[in-house]
Amino acid sequence: MTGGVAPRPTIAVLGTFDTKGIEHAFVAEAIRDRGCTPLVIDASPAPGPLPPQLAAFECLRVRGDAGLAAADRGTAVAAVAAEAEALVAALTRSGRIQGVIALGGSGGTAIATAAMRSLPIGLPKLMVSTLAGGDVSAFVGTSDIVMVPSLVDVAGLNRVSRQVFLQAAAAVCAMAEAHLAAAHDAHARPLVVASMFGNTTRCVDHARGILEQAGYEVLVFHATGTGGRLMEAIIASGIVAGVLDITTTELADELVGGILGAGPHRLETAARLGVPAVVAPGCLDMVNFGPQETVPARFRDRTFFEHSPQVTLMRTTAAECNELGRIVAEKLSASVGPVCVEIPRRAISVISAAGQPFADAAADRALFEALRGHLRPDIRCTEHDLEINDPAFAARCANQLLSLLTRH
Repeated sequence: MTGGVAPRPTIAVLGTFDTKGIEHAFVAEAIRDRGCTPLVIDASPAPGPLPPQLAAFECLRVRGDAGLAAADRGTAVAAVAAEAEALVAALTRSGRIQGVIALGGSGGTAIATAAMRSLPIGLPKLMVSTLAGGDVSAFVGTSDIVMVPSLVDVAGLNRVSRQVFLQAAAAVCAMAEAHLAAAHDAHARPLVVASMFGNTTRCVDHARGILEQAGYEVLVFHATGTGGRLMEAIIASGIVAGVLDITTTELADELVGGILGAGPHRLETAARLGVPAVVAPGCLDMVNFGPQETVPARFRDRTFFEHSPQVTLMRTTAAECNELGRIVAEKLSASVGPVCVEIPRRAISVISAAGQPFADAAADRALFEALRGHLRPDIRCTEHDLEINDPAFAARCANQLLSLLTRH
């Protein structure tokens, strides 16, 4: 079937069949036994004859280069990964597949997860890998790939591997069925994403209640670096109606060298895609480090607050706040859609209010002035004589986003 959505899910079985054809054929058969349709995709760096077991299935091959087999392994894997990514993404866009499963060692995992990372969040992606017991962040990135330890090497069928493969096949089929059901959910509400930290929880919780009352579903992301990257990825997926970016603190870690930076492209996706957004300078008064003994020596004379034994917060200086204001303003000034800035003048976190450890009027003033001064003139920037966690400020942010969504 081409185009549309199959009555039952079609699962791409993606792998390097020059070395792991028998194993992938076993998984394809298990998928078919569960009532789903396997689509076998060979992504071998040096493709040869397919194992006889694969003759029973529809098979596609990643387009290879004539000289690929002679290339060094790293070059070959990178080239095949790029081709697999393009092919699987095209199959997904056309509605041909509703899930992906792969088996692999280091090379197979690199190839398959590169393809999986290009797919929309929510579409099932399951990787059975010999590397799944370690740090898989390089393979998963900001996607929702499920990593399953193979326990034994992907080298033949035995009592252990058969059990792992059967369960993996059952899992991806169930995930694909649930994904199709969710895609046809008549009760699905438009999505808003929001950023939150412990120091802005009350604000975001109150705003979330207002947005939910208005008929929106709100996804809240913890601004811990990974959370910010995930939020940007969700916005990039095209399923988000609006953004409530109350907690932009990750920019401070990125600038100063804390441990919770979200990378150089934080705060850029909604601007680039024109998604309506309300932005506040929440928690730009702080940079995050681990336990006190882990704070770099160059910061020893700074102002600190021990949030917990595992988290040490450092107050940003007036100079850093000036630069942060410029960074936020310039990112937002690139917006092609509706955006506005809301500033809580009395405090941008719980601990920057009057009498609290991070109270610093000069630093706050530097932040607000730089933000206003560098912001594109047509972008609305409103200051409020409120603390960030005041319900009135939360309501202002939520209602302003609703206004942008109504006009968009």
